[in-house]
Amino acid sequence: MKTLGLIGGLSWESTQTYYRFINQHTRRRLGGLHSAPCLIFSFDFAPIETLQDRGQWTALTDELVRAATSLQAAGAQILLICSNTMHKTADEMLARVPLPFLHIADATGAAIRGSGIQSVGLLGTRFTMEESFYRGRLEDRFGLRVSIPDPDDRAIVHETIYEELCRGIVQDSSREHFRGVIRRLVDAGAQGIILGCTEIGLLISQEDAPVPLFDTTTLHAEAAVDLALRGADPEQNAP
Repeated sequence: MKTLGLIGGLSWESTQTYYRFINQHTRRRLGGLHSAPCLIFSFDFAPIETLQDRGQWTALTDELVRAATSLQAAGAQILLICSNTMHKTADEMLARVPLPFLHIADATGAAIRGSGIQSVGLLGTRFTMEESFYRGRLEDRFGLRVSIPDPDDRAIVHETIYEELCRGIVQDSSREHFRGVIRRLVDAGAQGIILGCTEIGLLISQEDAPVPLFDTTTLHAEAAVDLALRGADPEQNAP
């Protein structure tokens, strides 16, 4: 099994979930006492969030390159960014650190396409919901129709992620808000919902939605284990 390099701390609340899911899936696949060989570079998220808020994505790319280079030097063979939002920097990072890389949208898109669903609603940070780096990849590579909440609902989702979930705060009132956002996306035609921020699974589970949920954290972690066991190039598996 190849060694996974996790770029985490984006926030650490979901990085610990990644570590758990990766090892649980490895044990399911291999049995016994097996666990995954992996390395974690964990950021201090506060300065990362400040750079995001200021739109300083060149500086953020430099930070991810620093993390990826450290993981490469330590022996990582496959890279993961444990965040949907930070995939905005993925292409530029890979141009500077050309390690095999599993894109979170590819793991998610493959699962959605495999389910037969064509139209999905996307929840995430405002960067993930509103910009093309994520939605466009799902649409272009997987032929999906991706819808997002209206502006007021996007504001609720974004604020809940940064002010609550990334701080380890899980509130029933926020769960009700998210249930309402999901209902409105379903009423508008969404056949499934992407939990497109790695912290949303801390708040929302399948019982909160009338349609299938696609938790990007789980899907990314499990696809990474499968890839590490195959020892394949991720690009060989892209549609």
